Amino acid sequence: RVRLAESGGGPVQAGGSLRLACTASGARFSSYCMAWFRQAPGKEREGVAGLDSYGTTKYAESVKGRFAISADNARNTLYLQMNSLKPEDTAMYYCAAHAHWGCDYSRQADFDYWGQGTQVTVSS
Repeated sequence: RVRLAESGGGPVQAGGSLRLACTASGARFSSYCMAWFRQAPGKEREGVAGLDSYGTTKYAESVKGRFAISADNARNTLYLQMNSLKPEDTAMYYCAAHAHWGCDYSRQADFDYWGQGTQVTVSS
């Protein structure tokens, strides 16, 4: 059974940076499609960034150029480096994974495994 655990969230001022981590257990996620999602209060959960098993990354337009998704396969850990944070980035951030064919970070229904989330709060 794959288990995901996020860490690294917290309060930060606008313009600051945070690095989220997602540690996986139960499988070697290097062969999985991995992604970060977020859900702001009163809004639907949205895909933020994805990383496929070939190392290809994709980003939502709202975070492109500011966020970077990466993985340390030896540590079985996924990261999300977030720079130039804005108040609108405030949300609960989740990592997710699946082993199906294809890797589209925007397709939430494809993802079988989810972490519990880590809160990011950006103040102006």
